[in-house]
Amino acid sequence: MSEPHVLRLATAADQPALRVLMDRSIRALLEPFLTPAELEASFEIMGLDTQLVADGTYYVIAAEGRLAASGGWSRRATLFGGDHSAGRDAALLDPAREPARVRAMYTDPDFARRGLGRRILEACEAAARAEGFRSVELAATMGGVPLYRACGFTEVEPFHAETSGGVRVPLVRMAKPL
Repeated sequence: MSEPHVLRLATAADQPALRVLMDRSIRALLEPFLTPAELEASFEIMGLDTQLVADGTYYVIAAEGRLAASGGWSRRATLFGGDHSAGRDAALLDPAREPARVRAMYTDPDFARRGLGRRILEACEAAARAEGFRSVELAATMGGVPLYRACGFTEVEPFHAETSGGVRVPLVRMAKPL
């Protein structure tokens, strides 16, 4: 019998494994959707946001002795990006009038399409709802759009994240009422 997929909050001790998971996910799962330049530029705008871990709003799913998936939500204004990304905003959102953010969803390619992302997304939505948020929004990668559509998100607007090298990475702002 296989080990169950254990959902739990991420800890600071998970950070090295999270970086490996994120790298593997970006490289393998975004490659079909992006040019080689866009794929490499994605590392500038994506990655680990340790504020989510510190806030206790970032989840991991462990399986087979390693991290299989991760993702979280935030009560802060930053829509996407890791610690190293430009344009971060740690201001707290007002749950009565602003949507919570779903952030940094990654699945190891070995565990893709097994429902792990959906499970994390459901945990994020439940936690945001419990804190009084009425809706959630996110910046979806091209690879993530199908999952979010299947989970009830609607497209608000496509946009591009600008990188220091001038490469524009395509993303889609998506939203969902809670």
